[in-house]
Amino acid sequence: MEELVLAERPVWLLLTIAVVAIALLLVLIIKTRLHAFFSLLIIAVATGLAAGIGVGDVIDVVIDGFSSTVGTVALLVGFGAVLGRIIEVTGGAQVLADKMLDTFGESRAPLALAVASLFYGFPIFLDAGFIVMLPVIYTVARRLGGSFMLYVLPSLASFMMMHGLLPPHPGPTAAATVMGADIGLVILVGLLIGLPTWYFGGYLVARAISKRYPNTPVPALLGEPRNVPEEERPAFGAILLVLLLPLVLIFFNTAFSTLESQGTVGTDNVAYQLSRLIGATPVALALSAMLAMVLLYVIPRRRQGQKVGGLLEELVDDALAPVCSIILITGAGGAFGAILTATGIGTEVAEGLDALGLPLIVAAYMVTMAMRVAQGSATVAATTGASIMAPAILAGDFGAIGVSAMVIAIGCASIGWSHVNDSGFWLIGKFCGFDAVTTFKTWSLVGTSISLVGFALSAVVFVIFA
Repeated sequence: MEELVLAERPVWLLLTIAVVAIALLLVLIIKTRLHAFFSLLIIAVATGLAAGIGVGDVIDVVIDGFSSTVGTVALLVGFGAVLGRIIEVTGGAQVLADKMLDTFGESRAPLALAVASLFYGFPIFLDAGFIVMLPVIYTVARRLGGSFMLYVLPSLASFMMMHGLLPPHPGPTAAATVMGADIGLVILVGLLIGLPTWYFGGYLVARAISKRYPNTPVPALLGEPRNVPEEERPAFGAILLVLLLPLVLIFFNTAFSTLESQGTVGTDNVAYQLSRLIGATPVALALSAMLAMVLLYVIPRRRQGQKVGGLLEELVDDALAPVCSIILITGAGGAFGAILTATGIGTEVAEGLDALGLPLIVAAYMVTMAMRVAQGSATVAATTGASIMAPAILAGDFGAIGVSAMVIAIGCASIGWSHVNDSGFWLIGKFCGFDAVTTFKTWSLVGTSISLVGFALSAVVFVIFA
């Protein structure tokens, strides 16, 4: 898309337009009950026009933001939903739930799900990892009863912490690269800060919030549950293979990408090229979904003399149909975020905060938070915040641990403060069956708690080691 020419608007007016736009969006969704897909697109266009984007350009910005978001989300959600549905319909989720509950005990089920999500969320992005974990969360919640919140919120807290604070997730990786930090040290410092942040700012807060929603039902988004007889369920090893495959492939990609960036291997290296092909997250999930079809569905039914062709196609259709609305709403959220990004509101506010003379790590957090609130994307917020703060860091004589703590602080700012211009707000909310208000009170609140606790710990480490 060609560079936009915007009509001049003072910063205070741009901020006012953004606040009014968000307020009107909430009125449309909550009060008038207009579908979020239409509400987001209507407000996106109106906001762009009010902020000075030309009539001929505003639709281009909306389409560009929508398509770039959907281009990423649709593959992850589609393949993840199919994988999740196969794991659920074959009884694989029941096998995993039984194993987990036998190991940890029923009373520790929320903690078990949260710990499993920590491991699964290390290499896999938040949305993809969460979608794959959903059938297990659904199954545990249905088996043990009680509120769905009790099981889903601790798992979400794990994915959020990993996504915001630790490489190879895109935000902290980009921030570390811009600031010249050592990725390995960032991971180590990120774990030292992230694990207590997860427990005190994420897990415990999630448990406390869940008590406010004692009767939240389990969504039927992946289709109606099927109680598979024990003798027909797949082996635990087969389920584990299906779930570990995307982790292995993504780690393979991350390892060779790191080696290539360090100059250890060249771009013509066969293993490097292969890692880029099969280690990309959508491809890894696609391969896992196809392996699940064969290993968990086709082979067992062939052994039983059953036909699988039409049934398998129907199963995939059942998995994809409910998530189409989620993909469209998420894309519309990306379009709204693109409009706010194009207005330059976040950059203006961030640069103003940087000029206030705040302590360096406070300024880094505030600058990144401003970008997060203004345009929604955690990755864009972390990258922009790091880029604005990088000159001060590179010019100073800071220790490697101190720089790593700065990267983590920026990552903390990028994961909190989620609201309606964040595509993840809609993606997670819809998969959990939450309305907009409930998503604010759960997803947004847990993320902001993680953000604040993580920043406090990062600031302590920075002061000690900078």
